Amino acid sequence: MTAPFTDHRQAAMALLTSGADLRRNEGQFLGGIAFDANPLTDKQRRWLDILLERHALEPMGGDNA
Repeated sequence: MTAPFTDHRQAAMALLTSGADLRRNEGQFLGGIAFDANPLTDKQRRWLDILLERHALEPMGGDNA
């Protein structure tokens, strides 16, 4: 088991490059946050956590990376 992601941009890029079968809106969301250094909103963080779990990737670590 690897360590949790500490940066939402790394997590988004991992999902985008994993070969996961993403829906259009999921890809748009991930592309948007992959290049945005601003902290995620609570809603964005929840959706990212759901996508990471759905595609069997490690969860985010920290409060709001």
